[in-house]
Amino acid sequence: MNQEVLHTEKILADRKIFFLDLKENSRGRVVKITEDVSGNRDTIMVPAEILGDFIEALTDIKETADSGASDSDEE
Repeated sequence: MNQEVLHTEKILADRKIFFLDLKENSRGRVVKITEDVSGNRDTIMVPAEILGDFIEALTDIKETADSGASDSDEE
């Protein structure tokens, strides 16, 4: 499956590196999120069409984390 990289971001956090790659192939666009910890990599793929929902969920999580409140009842 040939994928063209359209955009890449890199985030450094302590001993971890996160790569966020917007890719496109014959089936559409996807964001590939890779975590690299000392050479060990884990990856998830997020379809571009749900990226808004994904970002909204992360924003909600960030707001909860920033407030220090527990939000486990909403799962």
